Amino acid sequence: MAAGAMATKPTKTSYDVVIIGGAIMGSSTAWFLSDNPDFSGSVLVVEKDPTYEFSSTAHTNSCIRQQFSHTLNVRISQFAADFVKNLRARMGDDDRVPNVDIQSYGYLYLADNEGFAQTLRDNQKVQLAAGAETELLTAEDIAARYPFYNVDDILLGSINTKDEGYWDGGVVFDWFRRSARERGVEYVQGEVVAMARDGGKVTSVTLASGNVVHCGQVVNASGPRAARTSEMAGIHMPVEPRKRFTWIFSAEQPLAMDLPLTIDPSGVHVRQDGPTTYLAGAAPDPDPAVAFDDFHMDHNRWQDHVWPIIATRIPQFEAIKVVTEWAGHYAYNTLDQNAILGAHPEITNFIFQNGFSGHGLQQSPAMGRAVAELLTYGEFRTLDMAPFTFERVLNNDPIVEKAVI
Repeated sequence: MAAGAMATKPTKTSYDVVIIGGAIMGSSTAWFLSDNPDFSGSVLVVEKDPTYEFSSTAHTNSCIRQQFSHTLNVRISQFAADFVKNLRARMGDDDRVPNVDIQSYGYLYLADNEGFAQTLRDNQKVQLAAGAETELLTAEDIAARYPFYNVDDILLGSINTKDEGYWDGGVVFDWFRRSARERGVEYVQGEVVAMARDGGKVTSVTLASGNVVHCGQVVNASGPRAARTSEMAGIHMPVEPRKRFTWIFSAEQPLAMDLPLTIDPSGVHVRQDGPTTYLAGAAPDPDPAVAFDDFHMDHNRWQDHVWPIIATRIPQFEAIKVVTEWAGHYAYNTLDQNAILGAHPEITNFIFQNGFSGHGLQQSPAMGRAVAELLTYGEFRTLDMAPFTFERVLNNDPIVEKAVI
């Protein structure tokens, strides 16, 4: 088999852990299992598309931030930052693993009304208490530090330039997957189409190929397809594919300094991408659930909405040219746009790793570690992920996170 190729048939009929979905979430869990000396079980990762061409991981904007309103979300990103910056050491000081850093130009939230300005003030208190270095900026502060913005309508800004910005998620994903496989995790190209249950346990999964694989525990890491995977176990969950647009553009007059990831009050965001290119992102309007294979671009969204907002906020971007564009999918948790993590309370060997709603890449190291701990020890041991468990879905008890983009 060629290096990096993926088998189409499992080598065994039974595994201790079957992970459904081999993108960054599933591969993070697989790697943390392989890295844990207390775990000695067998692991199978089932991935529908070995090219990952249509995965959320492949369409990510690869950003990281600590500016959340919930302390646990801040802690999750802090672990990710530490993991990314120490990737080679985490991977056993393997010389093949590149050194990765974070381009910490920061996220700049802009408030144009007193209600959101107060939210930024409240959020900063949470972030500072967790060790972040978030600053609040008046419109005058912003204009002095970043003179290219139009801040005529802005009351307050919030920025953190420590471990907040862009990182190379593709490298980390590649090494999660490569290292896990070298350590004995088995990857197979296939699609889970059915599950068998015996009371409160999933006993096996059936692949489209007809192979039946028995399992001790099963992890749902299937991104935007999470609800479909859960339905096979008789579980309804509030996760659906939502489309998000990204544009890369060049400017006739590039900025003289790096552009923070700027969250305009409209919801449009824009940041530095390369030395002379920039990235913008926006949701459609309206924003319905979409088909799993719907990656169609709405070109009018750029022309009629995104570009005018960018040019108003940054007048120097009046003359810009789109270089490339794409649509990707959020695995959107309609309850509260936060992770659903951990075991189902009744089907106790069915483990959720779902619903990240655009935060998945930056949360993948902590979430993979947490699920691996749960699979190994039956509990979370480092960060207490109890707020994210499925019970809140059953109780219709959302987590309030005020910093969702």
